[in-house]
Amino acid sequence: MKNYLVKDIAPKSYFSKTVYLDEAFILTAPEIAFTRELISLLDKWKFKNVISEGEPQKEYTQIPITAANPDYVSNDSSILEISQQSDSDKLKKAHKFYSDFILSIEKVFFKATVSDELEFNNVMEKIKEMVEYIKEDRRFLMRVLKDIEAAPDKNYLIIHSVRSTILSIVIGTHLKMPNYRLIELGVAALLHEAGMLKLPQHVYLTQRALTPVEQKAILSHPILGYSMLKSFDFPLAVCLAALEHHERENATGYPRRLTGDKISLYSKIIAVACSYEALSTKRPHKEAKDGHTGMVELLKNEGKQYDDTVVRALVLSLSIYPVGLFVLLSNGKKGQVIDINGENPRFPIVQIFGEVTPDGKIKTMQTAPGGLSIVRPLSNTEIEN
Repeated sequence: MKNYLVKDIAPKSYFSKTVYLDEAFILTAPEIAFTRELISLLDKWKFKNVISEGEPQKEYTQIPITAANPDYVSNDSSILEISQQSDSDKLKKAHKFYSDFILSIEKVFFKATVSDELEFNNVMEKIKEMVEYIKEDRRFLMRVLKDIEAAPDKNYLIIHSVRSTILSIVIGTHLKMPNYRLIELGVAALLHEAGMLKLPQHVYLTQRALTPVEQKAILSHPILGYSMLKSFDFPLAVCLAALEHHERENATGYPRRLTGDKISLYSKIIAVACSYEALSTKRPHKEAKDGHTGMVELLKNEGKQYDDTVVRALVLSLSIYPVGLFVLLSNGKKGQVIDINGENPRFPIVQIFGEVTPDGKIKTMQTAPGGLSIVRPLSNTEIEN
């Protein structure tokens, strides 16, 4: 990493690689200019230096998506091959949208943490963009969530919040929520972990066992988040989601051990979205489960922790074999789930590797009872071979 003085960085310059405030906090990626606003903000809060492995340059130079942001790692080696096949333009657009959205939310969280600034209207505008994108190109965005995961020791809070937001909006869409409620739900999901911003980062990133003091701090984050959002005059429904997202239907959650009839709908949705996101994403202390295994665990709903209607909405929205999952098919071929089957979540639409249409595209088929079916998910080793 090279050290750069903020005062020496030319406004509107682009770094060839990601720029960090410290070892974990991203400021800009290669696609994002180092603006006067960012320089002024850093100066205002007495940050004199930034670090990067790249060099500042006058113009942005396009580089491959897997290299453009070193803080994301590809789950498998086949993503570039897949992107060159059918729907490649929409996949690239989805990658760009997701990466840009992450960067914009990093700025929101940065301002909230460093300068104590958090505006409802600003967050709402970002969520409007996400709601519109999900309605237009959800299946491509879901493939991006599968193909790209955050490096487990960087930006955990932001990545978790964004991915949970996408899943929450997908669930809300299935539940036929009107647009204004989808936007409010998205804001609530994005900021449900706001209380964590008040805690030292090492507390929720550590791989060791937490001390009693650290455990108590973690358990306090819903209350901290509620108080924080309330102080910024966010709607009550959003504040309650921060307070209640760890509550459970069977009253085993925290901080108030509410029963299901007393938990808000946004909180119920975010609880399911967060749990699925946590199961299917790598963490500093655990490996990720594949989407199918994560879905099955949620469907078991052991102890009836989650609202059955919300769990059902997630399953019908993503299918038992979620979009993006690499699978072994009954014909012995490998494939990838690319879309759901609204009538039967067990039989989604797949692309079959090794079979092409007359125009050279990967063959796409609907799995079905008595026909082509999914045998099981593929392991990472099987995907790469």
